[in-house]
Amino acid sequence: MPKTIRYTLLSLRDLAVSAGPFLLLAVGLLVLAYAWLDPNPPKRVTLATGPAQSAYEEFGKRYARLLAKDGIEVVLLPSEGSAANLQLLREGKADLGFVQGGTSEAGTGNDEQLESLGSLFVEPVWLFYREDAARKVASEANVRSATPEARDAAGVGATLSTLTQLQGLRVNVGTPGSGVPNLMGKLLESNRIETSVLKISQLEQTPATVAFLAGELDAIVFASAPESLMVQMLLQTPGVKLMDFAQSEAYSRRFAFLSPVVLPRGVVDLAANIPPQDVRLVAPTTTLLTRTGTHPALLQLFALAGNEIHGSAGWFKRAREYPNVKNNELPVAKEAERSIQAGAPLLQRYLPFWVANLVERMWLVMGIIIAVLLPLSRIVPPLYEFRVRSRIFRWYGQLRDIEHRIESTGDNSALLEELNSLENRAEKISVPLSYTDELYALRSNIHLVRKKLQRL
Repeated sequence: MPKTIRYTLLSLRDLAVSAGPFLLLAVGLLVLAYAWLDPNPPKRVTLATGPAQSAYEEFGKRYARLLAKDGIEVVLLPSEGSAANLQLLREGKADLGFVQGGTSEAGTGNDEQLESLGSLFVEPVWLFYREDAARKVASEANVRSATPEARDAAGVGATLSTLTQLQGLRVNVGTPGSGVPNLMGKLLESNRIETSVLKISQLEQTPATVAFLAGELDAIVFASAPESLMVQMLLQTPGVKLMDFAQSEAYSRRFAFLSPVVLPRGVVDLAANIPPQDVRLVAPTTTLLTRTGTHPALLQLFALAGNEIHGSAGWFKRAREYPNVKNNELPVAKEAERSIQAGAPLLQRYLPFWVANLVERMWLVMGIIIAVLLPLSRIVPPLYEFRVRSRIFRWYGQLRDIEHRIESTGDNSALLEELNSLENRAEKISVPLSYTDELYALRSNIHLVRKKLQRL
Protein backbone atom coordinates (compact mmCIF):
# COMPACT_ATOMS: atom_id res chain seq x y z
CA MET A 1 0.00 0.00 0.00
CA PRO A 2 1.51 3.41 -0.94
CA LYS A 3 2.64 5.51 1.97
CA THR A 4 0.45 8.42 0.81
CA ILE A 5 -2.58 6.22 1.38
CA ARG A 6 -1.32 4.35 4.41
CA TYR A 7 -0.27 7.43 6.38
CA THR A 8 -3.17 9.81 6.17
CA LEU A 9 -4.86 12.13 8.59
CA LEU A 10 -7.81 9.74 8.80
CA SER A 11 -8.21 6.01 8.67
CA LEU A 12 -11.04 5.36 6.26
CA ARG A 13 -11.50 1.82 7.53
CA ASP A 14 -11.76 2.89 11.15
CA LEU A 15 -14.02 5.75 10.17
CA ALA A 16 -16.32 3.40 8.25
CA VAL A 17 -16.49 0.98 11.19
CA SER A 18 -17.14 3.79 13.66
CA ALA A 19 -19.81 5.51 11.56
CA GLY A 20 -21.28 2.25 10.22
CA PRO A 21 -24.01 1.79 12.87
CA PHE A 22 -24.94 5.45 12.57
CA LEU A 23 -25.25 5.20 8.77
CA LEU A 24 -27.22 1.96 9.00
CA LEU A 25 -29.65 3.63 11.40
CA ALA A 26 -30.07 6.58 9.02
CA VAL A 27 -30.68 4.30 6.03
CA GLY A 28 -33.13 2.20 8.05
CA LEU A 29 -35.13 5.27 9.07
CA LEU A 30 -35.22 6.50 5.46
CA VAL A 31 -36.44 3.11 4.24
CA LEU A 32 -39.17 3.04 6.88
CA ALA A 33 -40.21 6.61 6.02
CA TYR A 34 -40.31 5.75 2.31
CA ALA A 35 -42.46 2.68 2.97
CA TRP A 36 -44.79 4.68 5.20
CA LEU A 37 -45.19 7.74 2.94
CA ASP A 38 -45.11 5.80 -0.36
CA PRO A 39 -44.05 9.00 -2.22
CA ASN A 40 -43.95 7.63 -5.76
CA PRO A 41 -47.32 6.88 -7.42
CA PRO A 42 -48.20 3.66 -9.26
CA LYS A 43 -47.21 3.67 -12.91
CA ARG A 44 -50.60 2.49 -14.14
CA VAL A 45 -54.00 4.14 -13.58
CA THR A 46 -57.47 3.54 -15.06
CA LEU A 47 -59.55 6.44 -16.41
CA ALA A 48 -63.23 5.86 -17.27
CA THR A 49 -64.05 7.90 -20.38
CA GLY A 50 -67.18 7.45 -22.50
CA PRO A 51 -68.51 6.10 -25.81
CA ALA A 52 -66.52 6.11 -29.03
CA GLN A 53 -66.08 9.49 -30.75
CA SER A 54 -67.25 11.34 -27.65
CA ALA A 55 -65.55 14.33 -26.04
CA TYR A 56 -64.80 12.16 -22.99
CA GLU A 57 -62.84 9.75 -25.16
CA GLU A 58 -60.91 12.59 -26.81
CA PHE A 59 -60.04 14.19 -23.46
CA GLY A 60 -58.99 10.79 -22.10
CA LYS A 61 -56.49 10.42 -24.94
CA ARG A 62 -55.04 13.84 -24.17
CA TYR A 63 -54.61 12.99 -20.50
CA ALA A 64 -52.92 9.71 -21.47
CA ARG A 65 -50.43 11.50 -23.74
CA LEU A 66 -49.51 14.10 -21.11
CA LEU A 67 -49.07 11.64 -18.23
CA ALA A 68 -47.03 9.30 -20.44
CA LYS A 69 -44.30 11.98 -20.39
CA ASP A 70 -43.95 11.36 -16.64
CA GLY A 71 -43.93 7.59 -17.00
CA ILE A 72 -47.58 7.04 -16.02
CA GLU A 73 -49.66 4.69 -18.19
CA VAL A 74 -53.29 5.81 -18.34
CA VAL A 75 -55.58 2.94 -19.30
CA LEU A 76 -58.72 4.32 -20.94
CA LEU A 77 -61.87 2.44 -19.96
CA PRO A 78 -64.73 3.07 -22.45
CA SER A 79 -68.24 3.33 -21.02
CA GLU A 80 -71.74 4.45 -21.92
CA GLY A 81 -71.13 7.82 -20.31
CA SER A 82 -71.34 9.80 -17.09
CA ALA A 83 -73.64 7.53 -15.07
CA ALA A 84 -71.64 4.45 -16.05
CA ASN A 85 -68.41 6.20 -15.04
CA LEU A 86 -69.87 7.00 -11.63
CA GLN A 87 -70.84 3.37 -11.14
CA LEU A 88 -67.37 2.18 -12.19
CA LEU A 89 -65.85 4.49 -9.57
CA ARG A 90 -68.19 3.26 -6.87
CA GLU A 91 -67.32 -0.36 -7.68
CA GLY A 92 -63.58 0.36 -7.72
CA LYS A 93 -63.18 -0.68 -11.37
CA ALA A 94 -61.80 2.76 -12.29
CA ASP A 95 -59.46 5.12 -10.47
CA LEU A 96 -60.77 8.28 -12.14
CA GLY A 97 -63.67 9.17 -14.41
CA PHE A 98 -65.49 12.04 -16.12
CA VAL A 99 -68.84 12.66 -14.41
CA GLN A 100 -71.50 15.15 -15.37
CA GLY A 101 -73.16 17.42 -12.81
CA GLY A 102 -76.38 15.97 -11.47
CA THR A 103 -75.40 12.39 -12.36
CA SER A 104 -75.00 11.35 -8.74
CA GLU A 105 -78.76 11.48 -8.37
CA ALA A 106 -79.18 8.99 -11.19
CA GLY A 107 -78.39 5.96 -9.07
CA THR A 108 -77.70 4.79 -5.58
CA GLY A 109 -74.30 4.41 -3.99
CA ASN A 110 -72.03 5.69 -1.29
CA ASP A 111 -70.20 8.69 -2.73
CA GLU A 112 -68.29 9.42 0.48
CA GLN A 113 -65.41 7.45 -1.04
CA LEU A 114 -65.23 9.86 -3.99
CA GLU A 115 -63.75 13.33 -4.37
CA SER A 116 -63.41 15.85 -7.17
CA LEU A 117 -60.38 17.12 -9.06
CA GLY A 118 -62.25 20.27 -10.04
CA SER A 119 -64.72 21.42 -12.70
CA LEU A 120 -63.27 20.89 -16.17
CA PHE A 121 -65.80 22.29 -18.63
CA VAL A 122 -69.50 22.84 -19.24
CA GLU A 123 -71.26 20.13 -21.19
CA PRO A 124 -74.29 21.63 -22.96
CA VAL A 125 -77.44 19.67 -23.65
CA TRP A 126 -77.56 19.40 -27.44
CA LEU A 127 -81.06 18.84 -28.77
CA PHE A 128 -80.86 18.48 -32.54
CA TYR A 129 -84.05 18.18 -34.57
CA ARG A 130 -84.97 17.82 -38.21
CA GLU A 131 -86.43 20.86 -39.93
CA ASP A 132 -89.21 18.79 -41.50
CA ALA A 133 -90.23 17.65 -37.99
CA ALA A 134 -90.33 21.26 -36.83
CA ARG A 135 -92.50 22.24 -39.80
CA LYS A 136 -94.82 19.37 -38.98
CA VAL A 137 -95.14 20.59 -35.40
CA ALA A 138 -95.77 24.15 -36.58
CA SER A 139 -98.36 23.01 -39.12
CA GLU A 140 -100.25 20.97 -36.55
CA ALA A 141 -100.18 23.90 -34.13
CA ASN A 142 -101.69 26.15 -36.75
CA VAL A 143 -104.00 23.65 -38.44
CA ARG A 144 -106.96 25.88 -37.63
CA SER A 145 -105.52 28.91 -39.36
CA ALA A 146 -108.02 30.85 -41.40
CA THR A 147 -106.44 30.40 -44.83
CA PRO A 148 -104.08 27.92 -46.52
CA GLU A 149 -101.61 30.77 -47.01
CA ALA A 150 -101.44 31.27 -43.25
CA ARG A 151 -100.84 27.56 -42.72
CA ASP A 152 -97.98 27.59 -45.24
CA ALA A 153 -96.43 30.68 -43.60
CA ALA A 154 -96.56 28.99 -40.21
CA GLY A 155 -94.64 25.96 -41.46
CA VAL A 156 -91.85 27.80 -43.34
CA GLY A 157 -88.65 28.18 -41.25
CA ALA A 158 -90.34 26.73 -38.14
CA THR A 159 -88.11 26.23 -35.09
CA LEU A 160 -88.39 24.51 -31.70
CA SER A 161 -87.70 26.54 -28.58
CA THR A 162 -89.53 24.67 -25.79
CA LEU A 163 -89.65 21.05 -24.73
CA THR A 164 -93.45 21.05 -24.93
CA GLN A 165 -93.10 21.18 -28.70
CA LEU A 166 -91.54 17.70 -28.70
CA GLN A 167 -94.86 15.99 -27.97
CA GLY A 168 -95.58 13.30 -30.50
CA LEU A 169 -92.05 13.29 -31.95
CA ARG A 170 -89.58 10.40 -32.07
CA VAL A 171 -86.83 11.43 -29.65
CA ASN A 172 -83.66 9.55 -28.70
CA VAL A 173 -82.38 10.47 -25.22
CA GLY A 174 -79.26 8.28 -25.11
CA THR A 175 -78.37 5.18 -23.16
CA PRO A 176 -79.06 4.99 -19.40
CA GLY A 177 -75.30 4.90 -18.73
CA SER A 178 -74.88 8.35 -20.25
CA GLY A 179 -76.93 10.14 -17.60
CA VAL A 180 -78.91 12.03 -20.28
CA PRO A 181 -82.14 10.03 -19.78
CA ASN A 182 -82.17 11.02 -16.10
CA LEU A 183 -81.47 14.65 -16.99
CA MET A 184 -84.14 14.74 -19.69
CA GLY A 185 -86.58 13.12 -17.30
CA LYS A 186 -86.10 16.01 -14.88
CA LEU A 187 -86.49 18.61 -17.62
CA LEU A 188 -89.62 16.98 -19.03
CA GLU A 189 -91.11 16.65 -15.56
CA SER A 190 -90.49 20.33 -14.88
CA ASN A 191 -92.52 21.07 -18.06
CA ARG A 192 -95.30 18.70 -16.93
CA ILE A 193 -94.74 16.49 -19.96
CA GLU A 194 -95.57 12.81 -19.61
CA THR A 195 -93.05 10.52 -21.30
CA SER A 196 -95.98 8.62 -22.78
CA VAL A 197 -96.68 11.49 -25.21
CA LEU A 198 -93.19 11.08 -26.69
CA LYS A 199 -91.79 8.23 -28.73
CA ILE A 200 -88.63 7.82 -26.70
CA SER A 201 -85.72 5.56 -27.68
CA GLN A 202 -82.41 4.97 -25.90
CA LEU A 203 -79.95 4.10 -28.64
CA GLU A 204 -76.23 4.65 -28.37
CA GLN A 205 -74.90 7.89 -29.80
CA THR A 206 -73.51 6.58 -33.12
CA PRO A 207 -76.47 4.38 -34.19
CA ALA A 208 -78.88 7.06 -32.96
CA THR A 209 -77.14 9.66 -35.15
CA VAL A 210 -77.31 7.33 -38.16
CA ALA A 211 -81.04 6.77 -37.58
CA PHE A 212 -81.56 10.51 -37.09
CA LEU A 213 -79.89 11.40 -40.37
CA ALA A 214 -81.87 8.65 -42.12
CA GLY A 215 -85.16 10.20 -40.97
CA GLU A 216 -86.04 7.42 -38.53
CA LEU A 217 -85.83 9.85 -35.59
CA ASP A 218 -87.15 13.39 -35.32
CA ALA A 219 -84.81 14.57 -32.56
CA ILE A 220 -81.69 13.43 -30.80
CA VAL A 221 -80.44 14.56 -27.38
CA PHE A 222 -77.03 14.18 -25.81
CA ALA A 223 -74.82 16.16 -23.45
CA SER A 224 -71.28 16.67 -24.62
CA ALA A 225 -68.49 19.21 -24.92
CA PRO A 226 -68.33 21.00 -28.28
CA GLU A 227 -65.13 19.03 -29.05
CA SER A 228 -67.34 16.00 -29.77
CA LEU A 229 -67.13 14.94 -33.42
CA MET A 230 -70.89 14.29 -33.43
CA VAL A 231 -71.60 17.85 -32.32
CA GLN A 232 -69.26 19.32 -34.90
CA MET A 233 -70.84 17.26 -37.66
CA LEU A 234 -74.51 17.85 -36.78
CA LEU A 235 -74.02 21.61 -36.39
CA GLN A 236 -73.00 21.74 -40.05
CA THR A 237 -75.51 19.22 -41.47
CA PRO A 238 -78.17 20.74 -43.78
CA GLY A 239 -81.74 20.14 -42.63
CA VAL A 240 -80.67 19.78 -38.98
CA LYS A 241 -81.24 22.50 -36.39
CA LEU A 242 -80.16 23.00 -32.80
CA MET A 243 -82.95 23.77 -30.35
CA ASP A 244 -82.75 27.19 -28.69
CA PHE A 245 -83.59 26.84 -24.98
CA ALA A 246 -85.47 30.12 -24.62
CA GLN A 247 -85.99 29.34 -20.91
CA SER A 248 -82.32 28.51 -20.18
CA GLU A 249 -82.10 31.03 -17.36
CA ALA A 250 -85.20 29.59 -15.72
CA TYR A 251 -83.77 26.05 -15.93
CA SER A 252 -80.58 27.19 -14.18
CA ARG A 253 -82.67 28.64 -11.33
CA ARG A 254 -84.67 25.43 -10.98
CA PHE A 255 -81.67 23.08 -11.11
CA ALA A 256 -78.46 24.01 -9.29
CA PHE A 257 -76.26 21.78 -11.46
CA LEU A 258 -77.31 23.57 -14.68
CA SER A 259 -75.81 26.75 -16.08
CA PRO A 260 -77.18 28.94 -18.90
CA VAL A 261 -74.71 29.22 -21.80
CA VAL A 262 -74.88 30.81 -25.23
CA LEU A 263 -73.52 29.39 -28.49
CA PRO A 264 -72.46 32.63 -30.25
CA ARG A 265 -73.55 33.37 -33.79
CA GLY A 266 -70.97 32.20 -36.34
CA VAL A 267 -68.69 30.48 -33.78
CA VAL A 268 -68.85 27.16 -35.67
CA ASP A 269 -68.11 28.66 -39.09
CA LEU A 270 -67.73 32.41 -39.48
CA ALA A 271 -67.76 32.30 -43.30
CA ALA A 272 -70.95 30.23 -43.45
CA ASN A 273 -72.46 32.05 -40.43
CA ILE A 274 -73.12 28.85 -38.47
CA PRO A 275 -75.15 29.12 -36.34
CA PRO A 276 -77.08 31.99 -37.97
CA GLN A 277 -78.02 33.45 -34.56
CA ASP A 278 -77.12 33.09 -30.89
CA VAL A 279 -78.43 29.81 -29.46
CA ARG A 280 -79.28 29.57 -25.77
CA LEU A 281 -78.46 26.25 -24.10
CA VAL A 282 -78.43 24.68 -20.65
CA ALA A 283 -75.27 22.95 -19.51
CA PRO A 284 -74.24 20.82 -16.53
CA THR A 285 -70.61 21.11 -15.43
CA THR A 286 -68.38 18.08 -15.94
CA THR A 287 -65.91 17.18 -13.21
CA LEU A 288 -63.12 14.63 -12.92
CA LEU A 289 -63.89 12.37 -9.98
CA THR A 290 -61.54 9.97 -8.24
CA ARG A 291 -61.55 7.53 -5.36
CA THR A 292 -60.20 8.83 -2.05
CA GLY A 293 -57.48 6.18 -2.02
CA THR A 294 -55.86 7.42 -5.23
CA HIS A 295 -52.21 8.40 -4.77
CA PRO A 296 -51.78 12.16 -4.10
CA ALA A 297 -49.05 12.46 -6.75
CA LEU A 298 -51.48 11.13 -9.37
CA LEU A 299 -54.07 13.70 -8.33
CA GLN A 300 -51.46 16.41 -8.76
CA LEU A 301 -50.48 15.15 -12.23
CA PHE A 302 -54.08 14.94 -13.44
CA ALA A 303 -54.87 18.41 -12.09
CA LEU A 304 -51.82 19.89 -13.81
CA ALA A 305 -52.73 18.10 -17.03
CA GLY A 306 -56.25 19.51 -16.71
CA ASN A 307 -54.83 23.03 -16.54
CA GLU A 308 -53.14 22.45 -19.88
CA ILE A 309 -56.01 20.61 -21.58
CA HIS A 310 -58.97 22.72 -20.42
CA GLY A 311 -57.32 26.09 -19.79
CA SER A 312 -57.64 27.51 -23.30
CA ALA A 313 -60.56 29.61 -24.55
CA GLY A 314 -63.51 27.82 -26.14
CA TRP A 315 -67.07 28.20 -27.34
CA PHE A 316 -68.43 28.49 -23.82
CA LYS A 317 -65.45 29.69 -21.80
CA ARG A 318 -62.73 32.28 -21.63
CA ALA A 319 -59.03 31.49 -21.36
CA ARG A 320 -58.02 30.07 -17.94
CA GLU A 321 -61.62 30.06 -16.75
CA TYR A 322 -61.41 26.28 -16.35
CA PRO A 323 -60.48 24.15 -14.51
CA ASN A 324 -61.80 25.66 -11.29
CA VAL A 325 -63.13 24.55 -7.92
CA LYS A 326 -66.65 25.92 -8.42
CA ASN A 327 -69.89 23.98 -8.98
CA ASN A 328 -68.55 20.76 -7.44
CA GLU A 329 -71.08 18.45 -5.82
CA LEU A 330 -68.30 16.52 -4.02
CA PRO A 331 -65.35 17.83 -1.95
CA VAL A 332 -62.33 18.90 -4.00
CA ALA A 333 -59.08 17.05 -3.23
CA LYS A 334 -56.48 19.31 -1.59
CA GLU A 335 -53.76 18.26 -4.04
CA ALA A 336 -56.01 19.15 -6.99
CA GLU A 337 -57.10 22.47 -5.50
CA ARG A 338 -53.47 23.46 -4.88
CA SER A 339 -52.43 22.50 -8.43
CA ILE A 340 -55.37 24.30 -10.06
CA GLN A 341 -54.75 27.54 -8.19
CA ALA A 342 -50.94 27.58 -7.99
CA GLY A 343 -49.83 25.46 -10.94
CA ALA A 344 -46.81 23.15 -10.89
CA PRO A 345 -44.65 23.17 -7.71
CA LEU A 346 -41.30 24.95 -7.93
CA LEU A 347 -39.15 21.81 -8.09
CA GLN A 348 -41.24 20.22 -10.83
CA ARG A 349 -40.55 23.21 -13.05
CA TYR A 350 -36.83 22.39 -13.12
CA LEU A 351 -36.47 18.72 -12.16
CA PRO A 352 -37.94 15.48 -13.54
CA PHE A 353 -41.25 14.60 -11.94
CA TRP A 354 -39.99 11.55 -10.05
CA VAL A 355 -37.11 13.44 -8.43
CA ALA A 356 -39.17 16.53 -7.59
CA ASN A 357 -42.05 14.46 -6.22
CA LEU A 358 -39.73 12.39 -4.02
CA VAL A 359 -38.11 15.49 -2.53
CA GLU A 360 -41.44 17.29 -2.03
CA ARG A 361 -43.01 14.38 -0.18
CA MET A 362 -39.95 13.31 1.82
CA TRP A 363 -38.45 16.65 2.86
CA LEU A 364 -40.41 16.92 6.11
CA VAL A 365 -39.57 13.39 7.20
CA MET A 366 -35.95 13.87 6.14
CA GLY A 367 -35.81 16.99 8.31
CA ILE A 368 -37.16 15.04 11.30
CA ILE A 369 -34.65 12.22 10.71
CA ILE A 370 -31.78 14.71 10.51
CA ALA A 371 -32.93 16.39 13.72
CA VAL A 372 -32.90 13.00 15.46
CA LEU A 373 -29.58 11.83 14.03
CA LEU A 374 -27.57 15.02 14.61
CA PRO A 375 -27.24 14.47 18.40
CA LEU A 376 -26.41 10.81 17.81
CA SER A 377 -23.70 11.74 15.32
CA ARG A 378 -21.64 13.23 18.15
CA ILE A 379 -20.62 9.74 19.31
CA VAL A 380 -18.85 9.02 16.01
CA PRO A 381 -15.65 11.10 16.63
CA PRO A 382 -15.03 9.67 20.15
CA LEU A 383 -15.69 6.16 18.85
CA TYR A 384 -13.24 6.70 15.98
CA GLU A 385 -10.59 8.08 18.34
CA PHE A 386 -11.01 5.14 20.72
CA ARG A 387 -10.67 2.62 17.90
CA VAL A 388 -7.44 4.16 16.56
CA ARG A 389 -5.83 4.68 19.97
CA SER A 390 -6.76 1.17 21.07
CA ARG A 391 -4.19 -0.19 18.57
CA ILE A 392 -1.49 1.53 20.60
CA PHE A 393 -2.84 1.27 24.14
CA ARG A 394 -3.39 -2.47 24.04
CA TRP A 395 0.46 -2.95 23.95
CA TYR A 396 0.89 -0.90 27.12
CA GLY A 397 -0.64 -3.77 29.09
CA GLN A 398 2.02 -6.21 27.87
CA LEU A 399 4.79 -3.62 28.45
CA ARG A 400 3.63 -3.04 32.02
CA ASP A 401 3.53 -6.78 32.66
CA ILE A 402 7.16 -7.08 31.50
CA GLU A 403 8.17 -4.24 33.76
CA HIS A 404 6.49 -5.85 36.80
CA ARG A 405 8.28 -9.16 36.18
CA ILE A 406 11.76 -7.61 36.00
CA GLU A 407 12.46 -7.97 39.72
CA SER A 408 10.41 -11.12 40.35
CA THR A 409 12.20 -13.33 37.85
CA GLY A 410 15.83 -14.05 37.40
CA ASP A 411 15.68 -14.74 33.69
CA ASN A 412 16.00 -11.21 32.33
CA SER A 413 17.18 -12.48 28.97
CA ALA A 414 13.76 -14.03 28.35
CA LEU A 415 12.11 -10.75 29.27
CA LEU A 416 14.49 -8.90 26.97
CA GLU A 417 13.57 -11.23 24.12
CA GLU A 418 9.88 -10.68 24.86
CA LEU A 419 10.46 -6.92 24.90
CA ASN A 420 12.22 -7.05 21.52
CA SER A 421 9.27 -8.97 20.07
CA LEU A 422 6.92 -6.30 21.44
CA GLU A 423 9.03 -3.57 19.83
CA ASN A 424 8.97 -5.34 16.45
CA ARG A 425 5.19 -5.53 16.54
CA ALA A 426 4.93 -1.88 17.61
CA GLU A 427 7.00 -0.80 14.62
CA LYS A 428 4.41 -2.37 12.34
CA ILE A 429 1.45 -0.50 13.83
CA SER A 430 -0.22 1.76 11.25
CA VAL A 431 -2.04 4.81 12.56
CA PRO A 432 -3.09 8.14 11.01
CA LEU A 433 -0.54 10.93 11.13
CA SER A 434 -2.53 12.77 13.78
CA TYR A 435 -1.91 9.87 16.21
CA THR A 436 1.80 9.22 15.53
CA ASP A 437 2.85 11.06 18.70
CA GLU A 438 1.20 8.33 20.79
CA LEU A 439 2.89 5.64 18.70
CA TYR A 440 6.30 7.21 19.25
CA ALA A 441 5.51 7.55 22.93
CA LEU A 442 4.93 3.76 23.07
CA ARG A 443 8.27 3.09 21.39
CA SER A 444 10.03 5.48 23.78
CA ASN A 445 8.54 3.68 26.77
CA ILE A 446 9.73 0.37 25.33
CA HIS A 447 13.31 1.77 25.24
CA LEU A 448 13.00 2.91 28.85
CA VAL A 449 12.03 -0.58 29.99
CA ARG A 450 14.91 -2.05 27.92
CA LYS A 451 17.42 0.25 29.68
CA LYS A 452 16.06 -0.87 33.02
CA LEU A 453 16.52 -4.52 32.04
CA GLN A 454 20.07 -3.83 30.84
CA ARG A 455 20.99 -2.16 34.15
CA LEU A 456 19.89 -5.23 36.04
